[in-house]
Amino acid sequence: MVDAEIRELLGKLCSQTRRNYSGLLQEFNLHVGQEHALCQLWMEEGITQFELSKRMGCEPPTLTNMLKKLEEYGLIYRKRDPVDGRVSRVYLTSEGRALKQPIQEVWGKQQEKLLDGILPEERMLLRRLLQQMLENIS
Repeated sequence: MVDAEIRELLGKLCSQTRRNYSGLLQEFNLHVGQEHALCQLWMEEGITQFELSKRMGCEPPTLTNMLKKLEEYGLIYRKRDPVDGRVSRVYLTSEGRALKQPIQEVWGKQQEKLLDGILPEERMLLRRLLQQMLENIS
């Protein structure tokens, strides 16, 4: 059945992509997902942990554990909000900022590897189809 084949192929693609990223991120002592937290902070520092968890689409306790590790690695730090002491805001250290370019290069290389042999117009169609599939299940 074609639908089952598509589901299976998507599952295999996700698993293999995750394995590839995992190997590439080891160079930076990072695990898959941690670079997404850094990416959000490269776009906007000082956001709350809650806002960061929403942007990443993960549960706050999951993010808290991730941030503990990133803090241990010296890539981020957290400060209490001066107005609301119950809220923590997340900031990058200089080491966390320094990872932006090398990690973006890893993403670019991985994307080119994924899309190798796929024509530009096919890439546009693929992007549109994947976006539609994501909307369908969201």
